[in-house]
Amino acid sequence: MKLVIYFDFIFILCLAISCKKPVTVMSQNALQGDSVRFKYAEHINIVKYPYYSIVELKNPWKEGEILHRYILVDRADSSKVTKVPKGTVVYIPVKSSVVYNAPHCQLLSWLNAGNVIKGVCDKKYMKLEFVQDGLQKGKIVDCGSSMIPMVERIIELNPDIIMLSPFENAGYGQIEKTGIPIIECAEYMETSALGRAEWMKFYGLLLGCREKADSLFDVVDSCYSQLKNKAKKSKIQRMILTERKTGDVWYCPGGRSSMGKMFNDANIKYAFSSDMHSGSLSLSPEFVIDNAGESDIWLIMSDSGRPITREDLLMEYSGYAELKSFRNKEIYVCYTSKKKYFEEISFRPDFLLKDLIYIFHPDVSLIHNLRYYIKL
Repeated sequence: MKLVIYFDFIFILCLAISCKKPVTVMSQNALQGDSVRFKYAEHINIVKYPYYSIVELKNPWKEGEILHRYILVDRADSSKVTKVPKGTVVYIPVKSSVVYNAPHCQLLSWLNAGNVIKGVCDKKYMKLEFVQDGLQKGKIVDCGSSMIPMVERIIELNPDIIMLSPFENAGYGQIEKTGIPIIECAEYMETSALGRAEWMKFYGLLLGCREKADSLFDVVDSCYSQLKNKAKKSKIQRMILTERKTGDVWYCPGGRSSMGKMFNDANIKYAFSSDMHSGSLSLSPEFVIDNAGESDIWLIMSDSGRPITREDLLMEYSGYAELKSFRNKEIYVCYTSKKKYFEEISFRPDFLLKDLIYIFHPDVSLIHNLRYYIKL
């Protein structure tokens, strides 16, 4: 029986690979292309040519190296393309996709391309109503865990692309052998919130809705910049502490991370602002308390279905009692089971910036109800 299943898997795998259109590869492109302008994003370049575009993603972990190169070939022009540079060929607009992460599902919905999603991973974290509805009705397929996806199920779907977030030195196992183009969504490694959000221009190009993506980003850029200017005018400067102890580690945003820079844009002091890391910092709780214990306001997350209390926090870790924000009852909670925090902030950082300014700068006039946070 196991032998039969194995040969069935190999047959489906070969079928999936054979369905991809052949493209002749050339080692060097002789045509002159037009670069797509990125105002903030540092890890992506796009050059458009008459019948295709070249997208290069810079490796955020190894300076000077390319993480991935894509050749986006317009379906309408595919018969005219005989030679393209070396890279992963993707036919656009993409008509079907397996999506690993909720923020990309949310973005596709905002771009009116939610119907492209044919499968998702980690469905328990997919709290978006249209995704849950699609799963219940069978329009969207559960492809298992993002760490151990159901490869056979993904092959049966035969999507045009798989959208996932890469990690340093991480491979993709059997998924890489399917022949299905993997879109490495590395925008989370950008060093600014707007740089991260600007990747929607790439995804808009993939989905055939570039104008809509460009328009949405213009809105985000304008709103964010206006809020940033308002924050600068505040005469109140307070310090922020984020996150909670997880096991023996307290993860905090690196000083050069998009979140670390957002604190600066919000005119908020941050104990680790001078740090040069663009990802998260893995710190000991003792180190955090020693260096950030005098922070004025503490922002935390909770996936609890019920409101948490100060007593709950002390049961989790008695060291919280040493925090100035704990003593002064200046704690704000985002209940992620009820709020679309993780789904939204990657591509709408202006939503979060508004919350931060509202909390930290009461002297700034904002017509706003907190979108994500509530005071403990």
